[in-house]
Amino acid sequence: MRARRLTARDITAYTNHLRMEERAAATVEKYRRDIGAFAAWLEGRPVDRELVVQWRSCLLAEGRAPATVNAKLSAVNGLFCFLGWDECRVKFLRIQRQMFREKTRELTRREYERLVETARAQGRDRLELLMETICSTGIRVSEVRHITVEAAQTGQAVVHLKGKIRTILLSRKLCVKLLKYAKKVKTISGEIFRTKSGKGLSRKQIWQEMKSLCTQAGVEPSKVFPHNLRHLFATVFYQVSRDLVRLADTLGHSSVETTRIYLLTSVSEHMKYMERLRLVS
Repeated sequence: MRARRLTARDITAYTNHLRMEERAAATVEKYRRDIGAFAAWLEGRPVDRELVVQWRSCLLAEGRAPATVNAKLSAVNGLFCFLGWDECRVKFLRIQRQMFREKTRELTRREYERLVETARAQGRDRLELLMETICSTGIRVSEVRHITVEAAQTGQAVVHLKGKIRTILLSRKLCVKLLKYAKKVKTISGEIFRTKSGKGLSRKQIWQEMKSLCTQAGVEPSKVFPHNLRHLFATVFYQVSRDLVRLADTLGHSSVETTRIYLLTSVSEHMKYMERLRLVS
């Protein structure tokens, strides 16, 4: 069997394939970085399964979390499948299902409210409304561009992502606020959340603007990022509906197992359950 040597052309061909498959831009970029890191680690050596297993061990030795290692393995295994190098693929690390969310990562409803209040106090109308929009609909940050004047007028935003089409319902109160803001910034149609130059907000810009609220809002930076607003939406929605399937549909998940991850309880809440057992005299 000829040596399997990974080239820049292989990586480019695979990332182009992912784009053709309509994978999210952030996903494509992450796969490109992870595969690039693997290629650099190889230092020109031909690829074989034993070497990939060694790379997996090196990642663990560096202190990478098992979930992070598996994410990187997913990238290279996908590449191997694309190239027809199935014999190079390795198994993922087996991880026990997590039962609770770490306190340092859990954004509470009160903390979210403080972030919104801080943005309002600073006169940052766009950021205030943006956070409320993401948190009240559960949309991904990549789906913010689908929040348009037309969507606010009809109360529905149609999202095309990953080869799927789903309709996001916007509450009446949110629509009123979106249209009021659009009128204020003189946006007649199209995306509502834009930069001064008229371009849509980037993921990085939204992330940075949210982080800038942390100190004044008194919220740990580790808890403040767009996707955590989606997690908070999922938690509150489930508390109200107790319908996991409906929540999965609302979030755009293909599997309720993915949705279940969003509903992990906090460590403190999990401890309350343990104390109620009264098994220690």
